[in-house]
Amino acid sequence: MTLLVVRDLVSGYDRSTVLSGVDLDLSAGSTLALLGRNGAGKSTLVMTLAGLVPVTSGSVVLDGVELAGRRADVIAKTGVALVPQGRRVWSTLTVAEHLSLASRSRRGHRHSATWTVDGILDLLPRLRERRKQLAGQLSGGEQQMLAVARALLTNPRLVLLDEPSDGLAPAIVEQIGGVITTMRAEGVAVLLVEQDLHLAFGVADEVAVMARGEIVHRVPTGEFRRDPDTAQRLLGVA
Repeated sequence: MTLLVVRDLVSGYDRSTVLSGVDLDLSAGSTLALLGRNGAGKSTLVMTLAGLVPVTSGSVVLDGVELAGRRADVIAKTGVALVPQGRRVWSTLTVAEHLSLASRSRRGHRHSATWTVDGILDLLPRLRERRKQLAGQLSGGEQQMLAVARALLTNPRLVLLDEPSDGLAPAIVEQIGGVITTMRAEGVAVLLVEQDLHLAFGVADEVAVMARGEIVHRVPTGEFRRDPDTAQRLLGVA
């Protein structure tokens, strides 16, 4: 089932246009890795879909509901969750307080037992150990787990992940990959902006590449991996 349909999306900051006509489809239970050089517009696309960057023109439809131009809180209530680059947890709140607040914001789009506080703590047991700790006292990896947990507890249908591996040790990146796999199994659509190709290739059904504010290439992950010439041309990597 196609969950997200984006057509000719244009957005940017002040008088600067960053997205110059993005078209994108994403099905429930699928993961799309969004790659591209720095400045291609990847984070701007994620922030626009979440309602944090204003839409100039175009359409963003989630399960038949038009979201373009709506406030971020309204978009979140439709089942869109953002895990932003840099985590952005509240340093003076404990892990337990983060999880409690996120649980209160759930809107009942999904009813899977996976996305309860107990289920999340089973999925990310380090958070159970740290539940009385202030978020500001957590390691970078623990903060990333908390940001993911906070998103999942809203019972999302679409999760936007912006550079979740940034600055993390390989063991933590592997755990993040496992959580993304679980999301897929639960029918959640995932749009993953990522520089770590090992993570991206390990979890994504398809790979899309952005350049100059547009999606210029999209293929199944296996096909992308078998075409190093295209990867070199679009990303500068083999």
